[in-house]
Amino acid sequence: MYRLIMRRLERFLDMRYKHSHGYLLPAPSHFQCVFVIKEYERVVIFRIGRLVFGGARGPGMIFIIPCIDTYRKIDLRVVSYAVPPQEILSKDSVTVSVDAVVYFRTSDPIASVNNVDDAIYSTKLLAQTTLRNALGMKTLTEMLTEREAIAQLCETILDEGTEHWGVKVERVEVKDIRLPQQLTRAMAAEAEAAREARAKVVAAEGEQKASRALKEAADVIQANPVALQLRHLQALNSIAAEHNSTIVFPVPVEMFGAFMKKDQ
Repeated sequence: MYRLIMRRLERFLDMRYKHSHGYLLPAPSHFQCVFVIKEYERVVIFRIGRLVFGGARGPGMIFIIPCIDTYRKIDLRVVSYAVPPQEILSKDSVTVSVDAVVYFRTSDPIASVNNVDDAIYSTKLLAQTTLRNALGMKTLTEMLTEREAIAQLCETILDEGTEHWGVKVERVEVKDIRLPQQLTRAMAAEAEAAREARAKVVAAEGEQKASRALKEAADVIQANPVALQLRHLQALNSIAAEHNSTIVFPVPVEMFGAFMKKDQ
């Protein structure tokens, strides 16, 4: 019955003139009823308040019945939304300023019209709250070191939240995490202190290795008196190369051991 009424209405509106209260009124032009829909667009048509059978129309040429049909044109291209900088309190009570970019598109034109008043605007609002909630569960260190994981978490939550609206979230990127200036200086001082501590540890390890090597060399020389004498001769040679007028060179008692034994 509904389709029969629609066909009769279409035939009635296709008349060149219609008669109303004794006056001849021009019927709507066919050029006012025909629209061209682009490849990246779809049109959702309602006829007397009901969704027209067949779903979203387009691309191509569509026919609209004036005074009876209402329609909404939906863009299917990806929308990039720059989330404004937000002051977020981290899990360890540090206030940071975070901004991000969300890429999304309309995947179901009918759901985006029937299930939500403004799918694009609603998605933008949800992106802001999702970013705030996801980062609020992280510490400052996790925010700085796990940026990709946080972006993936926001993308998953946002995609699930907008699925009923006919929106598909393609990607979420955390652009920047800005710290307070005082905290930045404190972190720089902490990093400098950590570098100095590591340098001291490396120097101490080097001294330890050098001391161990000297001890091993001393043990070898002590076990072999000839090696000790050769070492002293090398020292004399080095001192002679300095061209000093006065040389004070201590002679170890071990070198006179042979003479002492001979006297005995």
